[in-house]
Amino acid sequence: MLANPSGLQRRPYHLLPSHLSLSNRLSKLTLPRSCPRFLSSRNCSKFGSLSLLLPGNGKGKKLAVKALIEPEAAEPTTFGTVSSFLPPVSVKIPFGDREILVETGHIGRQASAAVVATDGETIVYTTVCLADVPSEPSDFFPLYVNYQERFSAAGRTSGGFFKREGRTKDHEVLICRLIDRPLRPTMVKGFYHETQLLSWVLSYDGLHSPDALAVTAAGIAIALSEVPNSDVIAGVRVGLVGDKFVVNPTTKEMEASDLDLFLAGTDSAILMIEGYCDFLPEERLLQAVQVGQDAVHAICSSVEALVKKCGKPKMLDAIKLPPPELYERVEEIAGEELLRVLQIKRKIPRGKAISSLEEKVINILTEIGYVSKEETLATTETLLDLFEDEDEDEEVVVDGEVDEGDVHIRPISRKSTPLLYSEVDVKLVFKEVCSKYLRKRIVEGGKRSDGRSPEGIRPITSRCGLLPRAHGSALFTRGETQSLAVVTLGDKQMAQRVDNLVGEDEFKRFYLQYSFPPSCVGEVGRMGAPSRREIGHGTLAERSLEPILPSEDDFPYTIRVESTITESNGSSSMASVCGGCLALQDAGVPIKDSIAGIAMGMVLDTKEFGGDGAPLILSDITGSEDASGDMDFKVAGNEDGITAFQMDIKIGGVTLPVMKEALLQAKEGRRHILAEMSKSLPLPANKLSKHAPIIHIMKVAPEKVNSIIGSGGKKVKSIIEETGVEAIETQDDGTVKITAKDLSSLEKSKSIISSLTMVPTVGDIYRNCKIKSIAPYGVFVEIAPGREGLCHISELTAEYLSKAEDIFKVGDHVDVKLIEVNDKGQLRLSRRALLPVPETNLEKPSSNEAVKDIAASQKASDKMTPEKPINAPKDGLTEEKGEQPDYNIAAKKLVRDSESSSAENLLPRKKVSKKVKKGSNKAVTGVSGKVEE
Repeated sequence: MLANPSGLQRRPYHLLPSHLSLSNRLSKLTLPRSCPRFLSSRNCSKFGSLSLLLPGNGKGKKLAVKALIEPEAAEPTTFGTVSSFLPPVSVKIPFGDREILVETGHIGRQASAAVVATDGETIVYTTVCLADVPSEPSDFFPLYVNYQERFSAAGRTSGGFFKREGRTKDHEVLICRLIDRPLRPTMVKGFYHETQLLSWVLSYDGLHSPDALAVTAAGIAIALSEVPNSDVIAGVRVGLVGDKFVVNPTTKEMEASDLDLFLAGTDSAILMIEGYCDFLPEERLLQAVQVGQDAVHAICSSVEALVKKCGKPKMLDAIKLPPPELYERVEEIAGEELLRVLQIKRKIPRGKAISSLEEKVINILTEIGYVSKEETLATTETLLDLFEDEDEDEEVVVDGEVDEGDVHIRPISRKSTPLLYSEVDVKLVFKEVCSKYLRKRIVEGGKRSDGRSPEGIRPITSRCGLLPRAHGSALFTRGETQSLAVVTLGDKQMAQRVDNLVGEDEFKRFYLQYSFPPSCVGEVGRMGAPSRREIGHGTLAERSLEPILPSEDDFPYTIRVESTITESNGSSSMASVCGGCLALQDAGVPIKDSIAGIAMGMVLDTKEFGGDGAPLILSDITGSEDASGDMDFKVAGNEDGITAFQMDIKIGGVTLPVMKEALLQAKEGRRHILAEMSKSLPLPANKLSKHAPIIHIMKVAPEKVNSIIGSGGKKVKSIIEETGVEAIETQDDGTVKITAKDLSSLEKSKSIISSLTMVPTVGDIYRNCKIKSIAPYGVFVEIAPGREGLCHISELTAEYLSKAEDIFKVGDHVDVKLIEVNDKGQLRLSRRALLPVPETNLEKPSSNEAVKDIAASQKASDKMTPEKPINAPKDGLTEEKGEQPDYNIAAKKLVRDSESSSAENLLPRKKVSKKVKKGSNKAVTGVSGKVEE
């Protein structure tokens, strides 16, 4: 049975002439079944929506009404008129150290409420609509929130093939949760009309974040709509820039902030907080919460003035609550047995026992005739039932006896029928009775369902390295909650790309993915895309672990953590934090410190159960304590500071003293958990797995980066194929990151890149170098992989040599010395400079013969010299070989010298010799003024 069987609602409904059928002298009211809601007065009877009708005399005549509407009111409404709409309203309300513009009545006038909020040039449009017909009663308010960031808000479109916004992105899901969580505690119980809240970002200036604006706009829209709610809510962000707290900081200010706190609440209490920081002490966090609460109070006060001006009447008549006597009957049947069932320590047996007891209560009430499984109950009267009833009649009332109308309905007395309850009502009442008895047991007996004290922590065990092929793994178990955390290491290609309104490519080098399969609670359910809850819990665990990670310079890996919940009985997100920390250590990630997470609960009103009235804080809550308690407060950090926190309130809100007590108790709980994590068996490996990729970072000259990439990336691709490395990443500042599976491929790629990017110095000696090709004027020698130079025929031997092929062939190995680097970077090598100096003079050919040989060599060189090197490697290892140096100039010069001097001058005028300093590996080049005989 429902407390308000009429189910009538407060909303204007304009009658048209087609809704009235005329008899001889009376107008009979016939309403269509699509009639949504009816306007009611606050000083009406329990059938408030029918206050325009007067009671009948019960003579059994047909229902008829006289003078229902004035003649002019019967005129049909002209289409396109806006007389029924409220006038547009624009107000400015405080929003931290600035004001925002709130407008309503301009657009979206057919919605129950529509609000446009503007902060700078960031504009958020929010609407609230609700269904005409209530849904099936349940313990969960049917509120649906959707938030979307339009790319057009920033003057751009999606970069993919599909230009229309599609699936909700993860960060949009997180903002949906920020809107949803503070609204639910303010919704009145017993209101079951589906309510949809839609929010769009229509304009974004890149400076003012839209998330806090969207939460505040949602609170204003709900307050202006017909949805019954207890309080106005607003949301703000608090940052810590230097030593100063900043309310609703800009995006630039947040870059320098040490705190990211999001707070939502009413003018007197806190409903939700969520934030991330870098080991912030509890005292500083409480100060930030106080600053945020003061800002929320100022916003709510301004919104309440707006609601009084243009808010719509609330649909209080649509609230349906189970009758109070049903609570008494359920407690009489199940009270004693429920106390015994709640003492069962394990979740699954206790849950089955409670389900069995619930079925027992329903069966008993059905047997004695108190439960009807029919959808329409005998004592529930709908609007159409009242108008179609044949047993009621009109009664003329003296003017002034009622406020509205000339007549009203007086329903006749019905036959007494047994009091009936719906099965849904019984289930709702039974759940509330279970929560009441659970809270009573904790307060009165000081013991929880599993026998712990309020400060007690469940038994903790942990194992590391249980997956041999994973880069890092850990199994963390706390009571009946268990998380399997797995770490995977990779290069930048494994990073998560984030698409945002700004249009700048953002890559996350660390991300945590949380999975909650139905098997973890012993149920059957769907498997597919992650739910909003999974995305929210994963982000909380991710942001908790982020402050302990090393910088990219110290650890150049992309880190992915997967947390799969294998068992769940409360606080699975905090189990992901603990398991993820252990898995990171097992993967060899040099974290800054170990952290742990804990979930805190609360029973606020202890006087109800004989307590002293002080809130009772619970550590490490289970699933039933979360559902039956008044708070879910998750805190992660080390022994001294906090890295992340999230609090959801299920009542009217909490105050700062309660938060302080919960934070201090959570600190002691974290210390206990960290001590238990240090006892992990086996302990974390604290070194890179042999299956993890090897990443090596090397620095090269910035101007040499293109030598590694090559034309169109051909060179870097050829290095990857040749060496077998996984990836080579280059940056404009000369940083080269090589990712390889093993050391051999890594060393090979390092050698090639070093050769490509080295800066040769005159005087360097290269041993055992391979001859790559032979030309008439000399040979091309590969001094390093991909790097070649020319050794002219005159520099091959100390003796005269007419053809290089006479002594050398392709594939031979020689030692050479670098004697020149021209302006184009081309290398000139010498083999002769490394040959021992002969003790006796060599027999020299005559001057004329030498001249002839050189002239012939010059002629052949002019005829055969190609523009590009002969037999050059196909992969184009060096850019320096694009043009050949004009080595014929040296030959011409030598011919001219030979005509005017003796045959001795055919050799180079200066002989290069080397001297090696003791204790040094660097060769010192010396030059002699004449050729030694």
